[in-house]
Amino acid sequence: MAAATYSIGSLGRLTGTNVETIRYYERIGLLPAPPRTAGNYRAYGDGHVRRLAFIRRARGLGFPLETVRALLEVADRPDQSCAAVDTLARQQVAEIEARMADLARLRDELLRIADGCGGGRIADCRIIEALSPAAGD
Repeated sequence: MAAATYSIGSLGRLTGTNVETIRYYERIGLLPAPPRTAGNYRAYGDGHVRRLAFIRRARGLGFPLETVRALLEVADRPDQSCAAVDTLARQQVAEIEARMADLARLRDELLRIADGCGGGRIADCRIIEALSPAAGD
């Protein structure tokens, strides 16, 4: 039985990835370039599907591209320790927690501003006042 091959459009549909993103991942070396057909079309295989799904999942978890690259390098060597993966995952958790703290501060500031709204005219609006540059800025 012959191995399945996919066009770039099929690969995109299977993985929910934009065709330009697939080409970009190839250019930066995250996704290996596929062989070409006689008509010079890219012919992706099941390995490409799995690798692209891995990349998409890692990106969905917020990992930056360089960390995805590191995760792929580790995944390509299944006999080594997973300590590096654990470290990368914990670093990502710390990044997420820092962003969550920043978002909580933003939320609190917006609520503070909104709580000052008296529901009157724009000329007296505390929200517009807080967003407007101070005189002399």
